[in-house]
Amino acid sequence: MLPQRIVRASALRSASLAARRLPIIQQRTFIPPQINDPSIIDQKYPDWQPLTDEEDPDMNGGYINPPRVKRQFRDPHGDWWDKQERRNYGEPVHEDNDILGIFSPYEYTWISPGKGLLQVGAFVATVVGICWVVGRLYPDKPSFPREFEGGLERELGGPGALRARAPGDPEPYQVEEIEED
Repeated sequence: MLPQRIVRASALRSASLAARRLPIIQQRTFIPPQINDPSIIDQKYPDWQPLTDEEDPDMNGGYINPPRVKRQFRDPHGDWWDKQERRNYGEPVHEDNDILGIFSPYEYTWISPGKGLLQVGAFVATVVGICWVVGRLYPDKPSFPREFEGGLERELGGPGALRARAPGDPEPYQVEEIEED
């Protein structure tokens, strides 16, 4: 009984010490007043002043956008700070940078839409022309199979083989009418 009380008391004592230690740790934590002082925070980050429609026509907080030029059209051999994105250090970024950046879909400018349609039309005309020429020159299957005397039984393997059409065989591909008596 006594050891159980000792165990319970030590558990309660350690829990109360842990609860007391947390504020001590927080008091000992050093945060300089340049970061934590409310007057300095208000000075560094003043309240946002709303702008009128005349002052901010694009409704982007007064941010002045650079010209809307896609990065792929910039000189690839220029002396850029960021060679891959073709921009200099500190250069303002357009608010549509996700569309104007180098990793956005590439714009194909070497063929005009009219010339592209002409090329697609030429391809379709070529394929249709080849199909027409092959259709005119390719020999057709006879519309009615030939008949052979004896069904070419001897030529096709003898009496046990599947025989070809012989005179008197029913018409191919025709449904015979069954006469009921």
